[in-house]
Amino acid sequence: MSAEDKKSNAWTGSETANNSDLHLAGYIRYISIGLLLLLIVSVIILAYVPPISRDALTHHLIVPRLYLQHGSIYEIPSISFSYFPMNLDLLYLIPLYFGNDIAAKYIHFIFALLTAGLIFGYLKKKLSVEWGLFGALFFLSLPHIVKLSITVYVDLGLVFFSTASLIGLLQWLESRFQLKYLILSAISCGLALGTKYNGLIVLFILTLFVPLIFIGNSKKGYSAKHPADKAGLIKIQIKALGFGAVFFTLALLVFSPWMIRNYVWKANPIYPLYKNVFNRQKVRPPNTQTEYQSIEAAVDLQQAPKVKSTPWKSFAIRKVIYGESWWEIALIPVRIFFQGQDDNPKYFDGKLNPFIFFLPFFAFMYMKDNPVYLRTEKKIFLSFAILFLLYAFSMAVIRIRYVAPIIPPLVILATLGLHQITRTVADRKAAQPARIGSGFLILMAVIILSLNAAYIWKQFHYVDPFSYISGRVSRDAYITKYRPEHSIHQYVNRNLPDNIKILGLFLGNRLYYSQRDLRFGVKEFKKIVNRVDSEKSVLTELRQRDYTHLIVRFDLFNQWTNKQFDNSKKIILKTFFENHVNHILSKNGYGLFELRHIQ
Repeated sequence: MSAEDKKSNAWTGSETANNSDLHLAGYIRYISIGLLLLLIVSVIILAYVPPISRDALTHHLIVPRLYLQHGSIYEIPSISFSYFPMNLDLLYLIPLYFGNDIAAKYIHFIFALLTAGLIFGYLKKKLSVEWGLFGALFFLSLPHIVKLSITVYVDLGLVFFSTASLIGLLQWLESRFQLKYLILSAISCGLALGTKYNGLIVLFILTLFVPLIFIGNSKKGYSAKHPADKAGLIKIQIKALGFGAVFFTLALLVFSPWMIRNYVWKANPIYPLYKNVFNRQKVRPPNTQTEYQSIEAAVDLQQAPKVKSTPWKSFAIRKVIYGESWWEIALIPVRIFFQGQDDNPKYFDGKLNPFIFFLPFFAFMYMKDNPVYLRTEKKIFLSFAILFLLYAFSMAVIRIRYVAPIIPPLVILATLGLHQITRTVADRKAAQPARIGSGFLILMAVIILSLNAAYIWKQFHYVDPFSYISGRVSRDAYITKYRPEHSIHQYVNRNLPDNIKILGLFLGNRLYYSQRDLRFGVKEFKKIVNRVDSEKSVLTELRQRDYTHLIVRFDLFNQWTNKQFDNSKKIILKTFFENHVNHILSKNGYGLFELRHIQ
């Protein structure tokens, strides 16, 4: 049997193949390619609608648009997100320059395709083309990856660069530590840092891995008990630390433009992170308020008791707001694979496939039969996923997109695990093991991918792209369907002068579709009301800040007012809205008001 035949048949687990088996492999290959093309077309259709996602409207699109209007990168203190690294956001300048914000989604999707290419290349090399295609299809069809692929976020860029950095380290190991692979890995890590601050976790984990990988694969044959070997072990350890220093330094150099920018602006290279560490007296947070994203969040946060700021604050908040027990909180790293829901922070604001939790365990079956390098690589993939997940879990409110870099390693391990199961099943059948293996693979693939397909089908119902593509629904009508405040923005953009300044209350910080100076200031407004003793003073304070108009979301504002103020302050607010503002427009639960002039 030729080496090529063995490779073509590797996916079945059989050591022999006949023509019919190879034909079956070919059919599966063509079916996989067809499904990939169908998936890509589906994503292209789903993405061909105006952006309506939260982060796209709060910073990923609005900050590049403001840069274009200004003619350069400049400090925007009113948008705290503008201090984040922006490798992908700068790419969005290109479609925005040509007036096409939908194209920004396709730029984001390209990074999903590039990551699928990395997964395909790895699995093709380790197993076969068929397994590589399955891994790429599994990754691209995952619910959370589909959601990100049709959204103007930056997480897929982080996923690609972190995966490239991790696989680069494996190539460094396979090449017996050729420096060029370590450099490429470090550059990829630096690009991940420049895409999103979560790349800092990638940097810390991979910097730790570099010396461990080198020491673990260089100390063989040395004995700590032998005097002559002790010197050799010390040299290995010094060299390992040197490689780690090279990786860390190069990654930071690639990331350094963003650190320099933030240091010049805020004396903190990673602002707004670690404000208590960098120049605490000088740096003040911008005058912005992160507003509530839903009625439930607004009500719950007002009812919740104050929680002392600690590293475990997010856990305490989950206990108070969601009523979760401590064992439920402790199981969050497992629950994210089973309970995810889009746009629901209680359930991690995203959805995965449970098979990327189960199948990686099977990748470690019969480990002694694997080549040494494959055993090492499996351990590295698993260690990276566990460490990243636990670190992210302990440091912040958990969202699936915050831990998205673990998805490619888990998909690779899941594919290796499914391959191991397939081989085990096939090897138990003496007759036609290739056909048995392929039949089992097809069955498992149908079960796994059907879960993803069901999510994609639901997305077509939710996104409703054909109504927009066909022209039955206009751009403004489509946006208003998902962002009701857009009707107010439309009126303001078309009817009010350019020199107005608007205070927005409970608009979710979504600024992109406003073409006027709009500031979000729930915290600012609260301070004003608490400080004044008359309704006219509220008007005076707002006018002194150059505000000319208000946009208010009624339901959240009313609930917030009832929770925040006593009766005397409520009377002041009621009189203020009756006597000191002109009502211009109310629509879809939002109101536009003009502040009267001070008399």
